[in-house]
Amino acid sequence: MADDDFESRTYRTVTWRLLPFLFLCYILAYLDRVNVGFARLQMQADLGLSDTAYGIGAGMFFIGYFFFEVPSNLLLQRVGARMWIARIMVLWGLISSSMMFTSSQTSFYVLRFLLGVAEAGFFPGIILYLTFWYTRVHRARMVALFMTAIALAGVIGGPVSGLIMDRMGGVGGLRNWEWLYLLEGIPSVIVGLLVLWYLDDGPESASWLTAEQKALLARRLAEEEAEKAAGGQHAQHIGEAFRNPLVWVLSLIYFGAVMGNYGVTFWLPQIIRETITPDPWRIGLVSAIPWGAAAITAVLVGASSDRRQERRWHIAVGAAVAAVAFALSGLPSLSGWPGLACLTVATAGMMSTMTTFWALPTAILSGSAAAAGIAWINSVGNLSGYLSPFVLGAIRDATRDAAHPNGNMFLALLVLAVSLFGAGLLTLLLPHAPKSGPKSDVGAGFRRPRTG
Repeated sequence: MADDDFESRTYRTVTWRLLPFLFLCYILAYLDRVNVGFARLQMQADLGLSDTAYGIGAGMFFIGYFFFEVPSNLLLQRVGARMWIARIMVLWGLISSSMMFTSSQTSFYVLRFLLGVAEAGFFPGIILYLTFWYTRVHRARMVALFMTAIALAGVIGGPVSGLIMDRMGGVGGLRNWEWLYLLEGIPSVIVGLLVLWYLDDGPESASWLTAEQKALLARRLAEEEAEKAAGGQHAQHIGEAFRNPLVWVLSLIYFGAVMGNYGVTFWLPQIIRETITPDPWRIGLVSAIPWGAAAITAVLVGASSDRRQERRWHIAVGAAVAAVAFALSGLPSLSGWPGLACLTVATAGMMSTMTTFWALPTAILSGSAAAAGIAWINSVGNLSGYLSPFVLGAIRDATRDAAHPNGNMFLALLVLAVSLFGAGLLTLLLPHAPKSGPKSDVGAGFRRPRTG
């Protein structure tokens, strides 16, 4: 029992040291995806962009992201997480603020592409970084906690972005969306510099851990590597990651899930403006509702997945719930607040799917294969960040008529529903992953369940 208590205290120490700071970093990363949806409320008219053009520009971020994701993650493994994450954050903060200089459709496309290049490798880098500390017994909960930053970025970023859009127009001769980009890029630069001081590359360089705690973490990670090899689906080298068919299936699953995420991220403010309120500040407040529900749901589902050491059904059920709710939210008879309620359920289901998902690839990949495979899955998945706003914008432009002056939103949201439903089906086709470690969670920063 003493050994169990020591292990629980060790993981609790790691969790409280790492997760709050990484959480803050990811909130800042996601602000540049939340703010482009709010900037659209005025920026699109100022620059004379169609829904399709704005969707393409918003999605250009993910083209740059796609091409530089795998090289970035491999470099993180080579030069160390501390230096590389700091580089990513400072550069993306500077480019995010530079979005205030957007003056045309072309400059919008170019700056969004460069922003994707700058940020490439951050999310998969953090997922890889967590594998340096945690075994898969804890990983779904840890990733869920980390990824609730997406939801919290919506909860915090929505009202803040709405307030800036409402109050800052004309101050200092700048338009409201110019202030939005400027003010929400600066914190990333500051926190990026703090990374150099705060983060360690791994347990072995963490001065805040005792020698016994470092030895425990190393032993648990070594045991997991042995279990992966014994399971027969273990990939350790770069080439093995790309030759592993499961990596490609996982990429498709994540693509389907992320379609829903960016559909909400880029279009939620516009949906609220068209169906509930045109006031920017109120739009920001209302937009916090779906993301707040998603944050709670993601943590609960991640904890359930870790407790049961089951992934497939947790992911598939979340995807199915999100698919049905997305389809319902687009029905004309459910516009306004009923539609928002459906979008809230859809966002919660989608987030629980995305967060629990990352326990799957980290269970079959390690070493260089983990760096490349995680980055590749995230790269392919985030291509839907380009496709989602483009397709939704194109559908709205193509279906404008007297009955649908803003385009047919039901057809647009149906695309997200089909995508998530497909992701759920693919998940159920995956082979069962072997359970690792004790059935009880050793409490990575939380209460440890009693064992028999």
